[in-house]
Amino acid sequence: MATSVNAIRTSTVKRRALNRDKVEAAILREAVRLFAAGGYEGTSIATVAERAGLSKQNLLYYFPTKEALYRRVLDGVLDDWLARMASLADARKEPADVLRAYVRAKLKFSREQPLASRVYALEVIGGAKVYGEQIRQRVIPLLRADIAVFERWIADGRIAPVNATHLLFAVWAMTQSYADFAAQMTLVLGREQLAQDDFDDAERLVTAMVLAAVGLP
Repeated sequence: MATSVNAIRTSTVKRRALNRDKVEAAILREAVRLFAAGGYEGTSIATVAERAGLSKQNLLYYFPTKEALYRRVLDGVLDDWLARMASLADARKEPADVLRAYVRAKLKFSREQPLASRVYALEVIGGAKVYGEQIRQRVIPLLRADIAVFERWIADGRIAPVNATHLLFAVWAMTQSYADFAAQMTLVLGREQLAQDDFDDAERLVTAMVLAAVGLP
């Protein structure tokens, strides 16, 4: 009998957890869309709740403040972005292979998560007033690790001397623009959205530029 009761309790807990995950996912999906369009100041909890099919009070049960929701969205963006960045910090691999993979990963992020990229861009453009400390704590250490890899490659004569910090800034700008400035690109190209061919062309060009910058064919 005790085993049966425990099984029922366990099943109930699992159902509640699954339902919570489902509701949170719906909230975050709509929050990303709205924060990408209006930024932090231009987005209200009431609008996010309405878009997610919830009451404002119900949403506040999951995220007690707009800042908590905004930070959760940016946590997800940064987790994804840094996971792709981390692949660079491996000096054992061939520099050309690492750099090709890095450019590919950054463009893939722009292609797959354009709204998330725009939320992050708007936060940074606005002075990173809400999320600046997290950026300092999480981005800077990984950036330094990546720069150390470049310095090791340079010391070993595997790549030409280069200012790794500014090279990485340039890669970020070139790859993230395909998300953050996609509207401008589609206007210039005369179409509704960027196609896979556009990202393939961008990958070839950006990769060639990066490899040329470090003296690799």
